[in-house]
Amino acid sequence: MQRLEVVGYLEERFPRVLAEEWDRTGLQVGTLQGPCRRVLVALDLALAHLPLLVGVDLVVVHHPLLFQPLEAVRPETPLGQKLRALLAAGTALYALHTPYDAAQGGLNDLLAAHLGLQGTRPLRPRGRLFKLVVYVPPSHEEAVAQALFRAGAGKIGKYGHCSFRTRGTGTFLPEEGAQPFLGAVGREEHVEEVRLETIVPEERVEGAVQAMLEAHPYEEVAYDVYPLAHRVGFHGLGRVGTLPAPVPAAALVQTFAERLGMEGPKAVFGPTERAVTRVAVCGGSAGDLVPAALQAQAELLLAGEMGYHRVQEAVEAGLTVALFGHAETERPFVGHVAQLLRERFPGLEVIQG
Repeated sequence: MQRLEVVGYLEERFPRVLAEEWDRTGLQVGTLQGPCRRVLVALDLALAHLPLLVGVDLVVVHHPLLFQPLEAVRPETPLGQKLRALLAAGTALYALHTPYDAAQGGLNDLLAAHLGLQGTRPLRPRGRLFKLVVYVPPSHEEAVAQALFRAGAGKIGKYGHCSFRTRGTGTFLPEEGAQPFLGAVGREEHVEEVRLETIVPEERVEGAVQAMLEAHPYEEVAYDVYPLAHRVGFHGLGRVGTLPAPVPAAALVQTFAERLGMEGPKAVFGPTERAVTRVAVCGGSAGDLVPAALQAQAELLLAGEMGYHRVQEAVEAGLTVALFGHAETERPFVGHVAQLLRERFPGLEVIQG
């Protein structure tokens, strides 16, 4: 397979449009042109990984290697050594970061699954919705609709194939050189058409438009794509959900630590003796999500790290906070992405760093 195939699959699962505005995601070093036989998956590219780069075509990391603007690249620095090793080996480096955190099925869904949370939703929704409207002759109405649905359009909550259709009259005058599906050059036509409209998440718009154009019989297709005010409900940072039955906060904190492969949390703030049913989780830094957790009426927030003042704000508002470390809560990335790549590309050698 090719590097573009591997990265294309990852971007389909974890769309780049979900990245935070401040983030640096995507291809950072090298090229995606060329074959991909061996991939290294790591939380960060460390100096210890450099001997492994021989024969590795692609490195997939969670944290970007390049984040701040560079004033210089020096071979004696750790960053300089990493860049030199990547370029010398012809290895590309791709960073997933916040798209992986926010996407449905990404980091925060994994963390919520560690606790068996039910009815989970993002603490801070990400991703925009668009309305796609296309005018199609009745003979091709269903073919175009099904092409859109296969491309990911028409999904609202637990309902798929959602659309609205109205019939009307379309007019057009084919000019010299046109090859109209209906009518003749030089004659104004009035034909029956269906206005087909459906909803599309931002990350599916390009594919949906392409699928629609391929299924549509017209030489020139009239269609509109415009943004909607409300956001997608299944992507976003953090998760909040409920437990099937109340569980003592202290026991839940310990269970979460064990799921992460830790002996216990790094710090706990607030009461732990009470039983809780509504729990929020967030890998990495979670300070900015405290207001959202409080608004969601969470009783316990399990996170990687948080600043002093945010912890104080949370505890004074009645929220128990347990911190497990930034890297510790993001480490599931390595095994999860490696497993996804092995399942999707059986012939690909995947190394976990």
